[in-house]
Amino acid sequence: MIQVKNLQKIYNGTTVLNLEELNIAKGEVFGLVGNNGAGKTTFFSLVLDLIRANKGEVIINGIQVSKTEEWKELVAAYIDESFTIGYLTPDEYFEFIGELRGLNAKDVSNFLEDYTDFFKDEILGKKKFIRDLSKGNQKKVGVVGALLGNPEVIILDEPFANLDPSSQYQLRNIIKEFSKQKEKTLLISSHDLDHVADVCSRIVILDKGEVVRDVEKTESTLADLEEFFTGVRKEESLAD
Repeated sequence: MIQVKNLQKIYNGTTVLNLEELNIAKGEVFGLVGNNGAGKTTFFSLVLDLIRANKGEVIINGIQVSKTEEWKELVAAYIDESFTIGYLTPDEYFEFIGELRGLNAKDVSNFLEDYTDFFKDEILGKKKFIRDLSKGNQKKVGVVGALLGNPEVIILDEPFANLDPSSQYQLRNIIKEFSKQKEKTLLISSHDLDHVADVCSRIVILDKGEVVRDVEKTESTLADLEEFFTGVRKEESLAD
């Protein structure tokens, strides 16, 4: 579904991303983790053609993203608040996204019914601009907007950040349910290892712009990730 070949991004003489080859299969829930500055957001920005690579290419469903915009019909994303429209209310924003994706008002309303608990009566029907919502509620609008309209690829950068604990767990369930739909591919980055280990089927660790680990999810995935970043196996720490 997504192919990355010899992808490199350099800022001020420093290489911030250097991926020789990376393939993400259709239907995969792909998790990306790493410390600040590891290159996670840079990678997503290159996949979405928001910035230009110094060399290399990203191909989505056979389409090179830097050469044409045809791939945009397949992809939805929420990276930060700039991906919403701050001067619209959430209701107006969802209607706008729905129109872009060929949905009528009833289709959008039916879709949003599944997110009533997630929104906690704080988002829809409040006549409040998105820019005036809390950071957490802005995040909810952006994430749900990315899921609207049946995209084949969904890219979410730090979707759990700024959410309260109950909303984080609700979002985990939303991602799991959405990923059950056939041929949906999700790319998710997060600093929270527990969330990534729970929802993703494959996890890649970036360090200084390079892939240092690429693993399929197993029962020990969370412990393996914690050991990588702390140098201590969780079981060992508890034993001590």
